[in-house]
Amino acid sequence: MFWQGRRKELNKVNERVVNSKAPSALRINNRVHRKAVFATMFIILVVIFGTIIVNSGWSRTVAYANSIRGVGVGISWDQGCTNRILSLDWGLIEPGSNSTVMVYVRNEGDSAVSLWLATSNWIPSVASAYMTLIWNYSGRILSPDEVIPVELILNDAPTVSGITNFSFDIVITATG
Repeated sequence: MFWQGRRKELNKVNERVVNSKAPSALRINNRVHRKAVFATMFIILVVIFGTIIVNSGWSRTVAYANSIRGVGVGISWDQGCTNRILSLDWGLIEPGSNSTVMVYVRNEGDSAVSLWLATSNWIPSVASAYMTLIWNYSGRILSPDEVIPVELILNDAPTVSGITNFSFDIVITATG
């Protein structure tokens, strides 16, 4: 029994010796072959995962408000209304998520007003079917020169597909 186990070990050693004595061209070809197989497998995995990601509808959307303007109101980044907002960059928005921006709205008129929000000029136009802009304004009446904080919330539908960049205009209007 002892010699039988020893014989197997010697055969393994002899196999290594035989393989190491193979011509160098064969050893190099084996290394090249292994590298080629590995590279091919890697490329196939990249293609498979890329296909899965593309077909799953996963994408990131970059959103901009080309312009934001107020009619009868001023819109600013700060409560003192010294830094007026001309446009918004919503950044990256993934399907099914939202992005929130805080702005300050000041009544620039001589009478009390309420506010109204509208969007327009969606590019591409189909984006308006997947994205919605809402706000946390409760209908409060603003006195002249009164400033209130308002959150603008851009929602991106989980079913959005094929839109990677879009833009639109925002108008906040004083009514009353």
